[in-house]
Amino acid sequence: MIRWKSAAAAATLCLLTAEVAAAQEDAATLLRVFLRDGTALISYGEFARVADRVVFSMPTASTPNPPLQLANIPADRVDWERTTRYADAARAARYAETQAESDYILINNSIAGALNQVAFIPDLARRLEVVENARKALAEWPQSHFNYRGAEIRQMVSMLDESIADLRASAGGSRFELSLVATGEPPTAAESLLPPPTSMEIIEQLLNLSRLTDSAADRQLSLSTVLDRLDRDAADLPAEWASATKATARETIDADRRVERSYQTMIGRLIEQADRRARVADVRGVGRVLESLRTNDRALGGTRPDAIAAAHAAIEARLEAARRLRLARDHWQLRVPILARYGVAMGAPIAILRSLQAALEDIKEQAGSTQAVLASVPRRVERMLKLIEKVQPPDELQAAHALLVSAAHLARNAAAIRSEAAQFDDIARAQDASSAAAGALMLSARARTEIESLLRPPQLK
Repeated sequence: MIRWKSAAAAATLCLLTAEVAAAQEDAATLLRVFLRDGTALISYGEFARVADRVVFSMPTASTPNPPLQLANIPADRVDWERTTRYADAARAARYAETQAESDYILINNSIAGALNQVAFIPDLARRLEVVENARKALAEWPQSHFNYRGAEIRQMVSMLDESIADLRASAGGSRFELSLVATGEPPTAAESLLPPPTSMEIIEQLLNLSRLTDSAADRQLSLSTVLDRLDRDAADLPAEWASATKATARETIDADRRVERSYQTMIGRLIEQADRRARVADVRGVGRVLESLRTNDRALGGTRPDAIAAAHAAIEARLEAARRLRLARDHWQLRVPILARYGVAMGAPIAILRSLQAALEDIKEQAGSTQAVLASVPRRVERMLKLIEKVQPPDELQAAHALLVSAAHLARNAAAIRSEAAQFDDIARAQDASSAAAGALMLSARARTEIESLLRPPQLK
């Protein structure tokens, strides 16, 4: 008797899956993002909520595989309860049109296969386990498959309940404890699916999107697409409505562009002012520019939050630079007496090093050097080094001071090597002298630049 019921249940499962849905064209599910004002925007496929924004692809034509525009709107404008209900209904419908029937066949084939094995399992406890597992899998299936064919699933579960009851009775059980998943009638979907949008509806949604977006570029794109759709779909649109909509879109685009130019001019002017004030370490001046940005934004209607945010960040960066420069100049002012004394003390050594430049250039270019000039270089270097020995450089000038000493030693070596090259007619030594002279010139120039820079008030880089 029990074996017959298991076989009957398997046969019934096969009969219930005899019809297979026709293959459907693969396309994205059309969802609706309902707004608090009662209107809705179409989402081609799934939408995403990112922080306080909702992002989705909106079709810009009522055709298969339509062109899409990215929509980015505030999340607080969305009626989330209705949007979620509609999304659930749309996903269920899409699932029913595409994958549902094949999934339904798979679960039924799996259950039927398990039940067919029951007839050949001699152990009663093992047969009961197989049927209970089949019942549990079948009862759980609707919850993750949009309740597809829920009535048939419930019928199958009832049949398995009878089989489980018979097996438990045969095993000597006094009552039937079913601690598996229960099934019941699913709640009726509260949202009815809407038909695909018409050309007129697409245009109206693009206009609505242009009013919702905070981005001027996105708004311009939406309105430009409206004008394009009005021209392309003119034959399908009411002439009077199309003419009025076109005029409104063009007026809005023109007004938007005027505002855009005003913002660009204002922001460019204020950033230029912030630059000038930052370069003279005018911290309060840059702060006033920042306040002017806020005032001008309010005067222009506050319609370019992205541009204002970028300008605010740019001016804030200049404010921070001005603060750093002000601090650096305050520090430099404290060090001026020490730095000035160093500059005076190093005046003579630096003058001697400058006087060697012509001789070093001749050695570097291998352009010819008289013995008198070559002999004078070591004498001048010695005089320079004796003067430098008497000077204690400030901490911030230690590196530049060391460069000057190295330049002096390289200059002396360059003259000595050039003299040796002339004595022995040795081109290789002449090239060595050239390299030493080039190093002396380079280090000398670098040291002088660093010293001169530190003797002047700090500048904004």
